[in-house]
Amino acid sequence: MPVPEQAAESRPTAGEAAPATGPARSGPLGQGRWSTRQWLTAGVSAALVVLVVLSGLAVAFFRHSAAVSNQLVDRSSPALIQAVRLEAALVNQETGTRGYALTGQAEFLEPYTQGLSQQAAATTALHALTTGDRTDAADLDLVLARAARWQRDTARPIAARPPGTPAPSGLAGAEQGKAEFDSLRAALTTQQTHLQQARNASRADLMTARRLRNWLFSTIAAVIIALAVLVFVGLRRGVNAPLERLTAQVRTVAGGDFTHPITASGPADLRRLARDVEAMRERLAHELATSQTARDAVDAYAADLARSNAELEQFAYVASHDLQEPLRKVASFCQLLQRRYAAQLDERADQYISYAVDGANRMQTLINDLLAFSRVGRVHDQYAPVDLEQVWDQTLDALSVSTTETGTELRHDPLPQVSGDRTQLGLLLQNLISNAVKFRAPDRAPRIRLTVEPDGAMWRFAFTDNGIGIDPEFADRVFIIFQRLHTRDAYPGNGIGLAMCKKIVEFHGGTITVDPHHTDGTRILFTLPQTPPPPHIPAQAEES
Repeated sequence: MPVPEQAAESRPTAGEAAPATGPARSGPLGQGRWSTRQWLTAGVSAALVVLVVLSGLAVAFFRHSAAVSNQLVDRSSPALIQAVRLEAALVNQETGTRGYALTGQAEFLEPYTQGLSQQAAATTALHALTTGDRTDAADLDLVLARAARWQRDTARPIAARPPGTPAPSGLAGAEQGKAEFDSLRAALTTQQTHLQQARNASRADLMTARRLRNWLFSTIAAVIIALAVLVFVGLRRGVNAPLERLTAQVRTVAGGDFTHPITASGPADLRRLARDVEAMRERLAHELATSQTARDAVDAYAADLARSNAELEQFAYVASHDLQEPLRKVASFCQLLQRRYAAQLDERADQYISYAVDGANRMQTLINDLLAFSRVGRVHDQYAPVDLEQVWDQTLDALSVSTTETGTELRHDPLPQVSGDRTQLGLLLQNLISNAVKFRAPDRAPRIRLTVEPDGAMWRFAFTDNGIGIDPEFADRVFIIFQRLHTRDAYPGNGIGLAMCKKIVEFHGGTITVDPHHTDGTRILFTLPQTPPPPHIPAQAEES
C-alpha cells in the first residue's frame, strides 16, 4: 500500500537525544505515525481481504457455472434426446401395427415389439430426468396417457390378431386410431418444444456464465495488477524514496561534509533512524571540532618543538665551539701560570691552580658527553644493516688500553645483523663495556659476557659482568641522566653513560632494564628489533 511521503522534521540540537518513540508530526493521512511494519501489515491485510472477496466470488461463480453446465449436460440435453427416442419408439409401433394390419405378416410386428422396449427405456430415463420439473413431468404424463390410449384402442387389438389375417378395408377403428396417434404426435411435439426451450435456456445460462467468468477473471487480474502497482508505488514512496534520500545525505556526510543536516522523512521507524543518524552526525561534528582543536594544539606544540630543537642545535653549536674554547684557555693559562711561577707560589697556590685545571677539564668532558647525548637520534638517524660482530670488534679496539690494563675477559655469542645506526650502536657497546670495566670489583679481574637469542621480532641481549653490581632499588635510577650512585672521587664520570644507552636502545625501538635477580655483578637486558622500527620522534621530544 502506498505510504505518504513525510515532511522533513526539525533536527535535534547537538547533544540532544533523539526520542525513540512518540507521535511524529502528522500530515493529511496520519503521515509519520505508522512504522514501515504497520504500513506493510495494513497493506497486506487489505490485499488479503480483497483477494478473499474475489476468491469467494470465484467460488460462487464456479458453483453456478457447474450447476448450469450440469443442467445442460446432465438434464436438458439428455431429456430432449430421450424425448426424441420416445417419439421414434412410438412411430415404430405405429408403423409396425399399420403394416401388420394391412398385410397380416408377422414380421411387421418386429418394429412394434422393439418400439415397446424402446418406449419403456425412454420412459424410465425421462422420469428420472424430469423429476422436480412440473412442466416436463406434465408433458411426459400427457404423452404417456395418449400413448396408452392409442395402444389400448388401436395398437394392441391389431397386434393381437392372428397372423395372415389382414384387416378388412374400411375398418371403423382406423380413423379413430389415426386421430389418437395425431393427438399423441401433438403431445410429443409439445414435450420436445418445452424440452428444447429448457435446453436453450440452459445454454443461454451457460453462455452468461462464460461471460461472467471472463468478466470475473478479468476483474481479478486487474485487481492483482492494481495491487502490484499499489505495492510498488507504496514501497517506492514510503520506503525506497526516504531510504534513498537518507542514503544520499549519509553519503554526503561520509564524504566529509559534516555540516550537512540529515532530514527525516517516511514512516516512523525511518524517521527515528534519520534522527539517530542526525544525532550521530552532530556528535561526530562536535568530536571533529574538538579533534581539530586538539590538532591545532599539536601543530602549535610541534612548532614549539621545532623551535626548541632549532635552539638546541644552536646551543650544541655554541657548546661545541664557543664554550670549549674559553675552557681550553683557562686550563692552558693555569698550567702556564703554574710552570712559570712555580718557584714563587706556595703549596696552597699550586693546589688552587690544580683545582682550576681539573674543573676546566671536567667541564669540557661534561660538555662533550652532553653533546654526544643530544646527538642520539638527531645527528645519526639513518637505518642501515649493521653487523654487530664488526661493531663489537671495533669497540674492543677502541677500548683495548683499558681492557688490557685491567685484564678484562670478554666473551660473546655470535652476534646477529640488525638494522640501525652503526655509530649509535657502537656507542651503546662502548658505554656498556666502559661501565663494566669502571665499576669492576677490586678483588678480581672483570669478566664480561654478551649473549643473544631471538624473541619474536626482536633480538634479546644480555650483557653480564662480575663487578660491584647495582642494588635493585636503584635499577631504574641508573638510566636517568646525571644520576650517580657513587661519589666522583670513588668512580669518575658524569652519570651519562647508561642514560645514553637507554636513549640509543629506545631510539632503535627496543627496551633496556637491569636484571634485579642477578646477584654476582650486573646483568643488563636490552632488545633490538630484527627489522627497522617506524620513524622515531620521541628522541627530539626528550631533547626539548
